[in-house]
Amino acid sequence: MIRQRLFGDLPREVFIVTVAAFSVAVGFGVLLPAIPIFARTFGVNNAAIGLIVSMFAFTRFASGLISGKFVERFGERRVFTTGVMMVAFFSVLVGLATSYHQLLFFRAAGGLGSSMFSVAATSVILRSVSDEQRARAQSLYNGSFLLGGIAGPAIGGLLSLISLRAPFFTYAISLFIAGVIAHVFLKNSEVLNKAKNSHEKDETFTVKMAWKFPAYRMALAMAFIFAWVLFGLRASILPIFVVENLHSTTAMVGYGLTLSALVQGSILLRAGRLSDERGRRYVSRIGSSIVLIGVLLLAVTNHPWIYLLAMAVLGLGGAFLSTVPASVVGDIMTGKGGQVIGLFQMASDAGMIVGPLVVGYISDIISIRAAFLATAVVFLIALVISFRLPETRNIEEGPTQSADPSGVSS
Repeated sequence: MIRQRLFGDLPREVFIVTVAAFSVAVGFGVLLPAIPIFARTFGVNNAAIGLIVSMFAFTRFASGLISGKFVERFGERRVFTTGVMMVAFFSVLVGLATSYHQLLFFRAAGGLGSSMFSVAATSVILRSVSDEQRARAQSLYNGSFLLGGIAGPAIGGLLSLISLRAPFFTYAISLFIAGVIAHVFLKNSEVLNKAKNSHEKDETFTVKMAWKFPAYRMALAMAFIFAWVLFGLRASILPIFVVENLHSTTAMVGYGLTLSALVQGSILLRAGRLSDERGRRYVSRIGSSIVLIGVLLLAVTNHPWIYLLAMAVLGLGGAFLSTVPASVVGDIMTGKGGQVIGLFQMASDAGMIVGPLVVGYISDIISIRAAFLATAVVFLIALVISFRLPETRNIEEGPTQSADPSGVSS
């Protein structure tokens, strides 16, 4: 009943990958609170703890094109399964680590597996649906991560009371379950298996081909900026701002993050439908405008209640923006495009790496509010792009000229 109501006429591949992604997200949420505390037991400072997070993200970033090549060579099912099993294996080793250097190495090594299953999952979503379904499918996929991210930390906090190593083993179990789901239920997928014919090489959509489309280049830029604001900013200086500038508590930080996730999750599916009905450019304009307002609200916030309002606004805008770049990439792809998706993932990972470093530096030499204002200036670029973005979805009035690499939109 739930599957029919939420997924409707979407291909079964979308349902399978979404369920697998939820299992991954719950496990990652379980792991999140434990990483810094477990690392601290080895007697390291905050910079060393941050390096663990950064190295995982950097490994994901560095292996994006490699993961894409694997998808083109071995197929989504094998790469997804292998990727999650790799992360599960290294998560077990992290849980067994006896030194900081072991913890750092094993956590960083898991980044390759994370890159592999992320690229493979995105490829499944983008290749299995039509233009009229793509954003809705992406919304459901993203929503599974949101729900898992909300449920996981509470479980992780309880497990950490038992043992700081327990969350890593729990994460490995959730990854194993996700791998089994994908391996078993994607086996007979007509969409994924149809590429195994003699015309496989002719169906590959390369980065060189994608780069000719202005919409693809804009999608990369948008993915970078969105990751900077919607993920990097919230995970770096925002908690410090709430505690030190607003003189509130860490609980308030959590309330804001949860509120943002709940607002985004409640609107996500509707935003996806709107993107499929009205087009990517229309939704990106709405989302970019709302997020910019949210960032500016943060910059002038002087009370926890205004902070909560700003987080709700960011969640609302994030619901509209979260599907746009991936949908644009899917719209222009024809056939397999593992490396095209891999480069797209790298752009997003780069935003999560660069964003916290830049805003952290600005907040150190000037102030946190200055860092928020600088982020708003950067986000103005995304707003400009959203108004110049060629429409890539074939709306009901007929195909637009945006499918042409010339980038001329109707």
